[in-house]
Formats: sequence, C-alpha cells, structure tokens
Amino acid sequence: MKAIVRQQYGGPEQLLLEEVPDPVAGSGEVLVRVRAFGINRAEQYLRRGLWGEVAPISGIECVGEVVHDPNGGLLAAQRVFALMGGMGRTRNGSYAELVAVPAPNVVPIRSTLDWAQLAAIPESYATAWSCLFDNLSLTRGDVILIRGATSALGLAALDLARYAQAKVVATVRTAEGAPAARNHGADEVLVDGSELENGLKHIAPHGVDAVLDLIGTATLLESLRLTKRGGRVCVAGFLGGHEPIAAFDPLLHLPSGRHLSFFGSAFVYGTPEYPLTDIPFQRIVDLVEAGTLRAKPARSFDLEEIQQAHRVLDEGTAGGKMIVRVR
Repeated sequence: MKAIVRQQYGGPEQLLLEEVPDPVAGSGEVLVRVRAFGINRAEQYLRRGLWGEVAPISGIECVGEVVHDPNGGLLAAQRVFALMGGMGRTRNGSYAELVAVPAPNVVPIRSTLDWAQLAAIPESYATAWSCLFDNLSLTRGDVILIRGATSALGLAALDLARYAQAKVVATVRTAEGAPAARNHGADEVLVDGSELENGLKHIAPHGVDAVLDLIGTATLLESLRLTKRGGRVCVAGFLGGHEPIAAFDPLLHLPSGRHLSFFGSAFVYGTPEYPLTDIPFQRIVDLVEAGTLRAKPARSFDLEEIQQAHRVLDEGTAGGKMIVRVR
C-alpha cells in the first residue's frame, strides 16, 4: 500500500510517500480502507518528536470502509469513523491507504456525505462534544467563551454550542477571523488580547458560565478570572504553546468556586473510561446532512500533497479543518 512515512523528526519535508506492506488486523482490531483523513495539531507534535518516540506513519483519525473485521462485528465495505487508540503514536496511523485500528476505536456510520466532508467530523466534533457536554456541562442559555475559535476544534465547538442554544462568545487572533466565527455560530466575537476582559463585561458583566480554552497555559489564568462563581473552564488545546505556568499557586491563581478541567482526546478515546459510544456520532452525521451542523473542510489535499498540508499546519493559516483525500 501507499503510506506517508516520516523519515526522521523535523519539518514537513520529512513526510514522504512510500510503498509499504499492508497491515493485517489481529484479534480485537479492524482493518480499514482509508478514504480521507483530517489533519490535526497532534500530528505536528508527532512529526516534530515532541511526544517522544512514536510510530513512523502518523494520523490519529480517518473515514473509510471496513476491509476485514476478524471479530465479526462489522461488515466488509461498511462505512466507519476510526480515531485515536494509539494511531500515529504507539501504532501506525491513518496517513495510508489501509490502517489497522483497535475495534473500540472504530465507529460504524450511515451517510450519503462525500468522504471529504465526513473527514471533517470525527476528531474535531468528538472532542468538542466531550469538552462542551461532559467537562463543561453546557446547557441551553449558558454563556460560553470559546478561545481560539477559528481553529478546527474551535469551529466545531462553536457549531455544537450554537446547536445547544447557548450564548456563544468567540475570541479570534485578529478581526479578519470574525466572519468565520460568526458563520459557525458565534453571537459575539472579540479579539483576544488586553481588551478582552473589558469587552466581555458588556456581554457578561458577572462573568461567563463556561470557557473552552484552546490557547492553553498562556491564557488559562485569565480564563479562570472571566468565569462567574460556579463557572467552568476546560483546557483542550495549546495554540499558544504549552509552557508550564510558573509557580502556580491555587491561593493566588484559582478564584474561589471555579472549576478547572483538561481534556486530551488523543490519549483517552476508546478506553473503558472514555468509550466512543459516549459520542453520538450518527446523530452528528445526521445533523450535518440536514444542514443543522456545518462541518466541512476548510482546505482539501491529495495524499501526494501531505508536505504542503503540513506547511499550512505549521503556518497556522488553515482557517479550519484540513483534510486529505486518499484515492
């Protein structure tokens, strides 16, 4: 099969298309023919060697068809999502024509959407769902602040928060990102920076109910201050880097009555604690088909263009979810 093989840790030029042996699905695994896959920031970390020694074929998610399920749970040619389960980290991932995936990390779906649009859903919408409705317990009428809103995960979170009938406030790096945030469901858009707190006071004078912080440790302490008593902050991304907070002191830095959590989808989905059955994938797909949710790729590439896709990833100019088609 054809696969993108990392030659060594480094830049996009290290990702080369090669012929490699087909994987074989063992007991407890499913062999999937990859039709498209999403590009994720996690794969940038994997490529650079920031997560230690990892598999040479990257890719933490894909959409495709079942080739063989030794366990008999899935039929050949059945459409599926496959995500996490060590893909790209402890086992070869989805940057290939075929991938063997742990069975708990394969989800059957029914859909008439094309592969490119389906590929915009699995990781981003699953992670956004867990953050919003598990960690943040978002309900109708809540005021939620989504920081880093024009990232792929941010746009999915905007879409789902709008669907949940929350009041959605988005932050963007520059005013040019405001239209994309509004198109995905933001009621208000603010530019992140020194004036954010003042701007938010006109929207939620007593603080917001929830913050989904995708920027990371650089903004975490401010996010805690922006919530009201009983408010919740979930960190689920590190767009601004993930340097530790120096001398974190709960007495000084953690306002009373606020709740702080973290969600790292790449490490937990498919485990007994976070089964993928918790995510209503079919419902999400149906809502995308109906036009209620707005999942679609911002940019699409062919397998031979993987270096170009990763250069865009490094530049941070994708403007949403990038996908790669496997023909």
